[in-house]
Amino acid sequence: MTTEGHIAALTRRHQELDRQILSQLQDRQSDHLAVSALKRKKLEVKDELYKLQGAQQ
Repeated sequence: MTTEGHIAALTRRHQELDRQILSQLQDRQSDHLAVSALKRKKLEVKDELYKLQGAQQ
């Protein structure tokens, strides 16, 4: 996979995690540990995106 393709895949994953977090937060029965895990994963994806974008420049 090219760097651009990997960045695009990570961007989609980041957006999907954001949607999952919002969905969990709207649910009154949401599991706060699950939301925290999703937020951590989203941050990991964001960090990876920044690394790849920095390497491209």
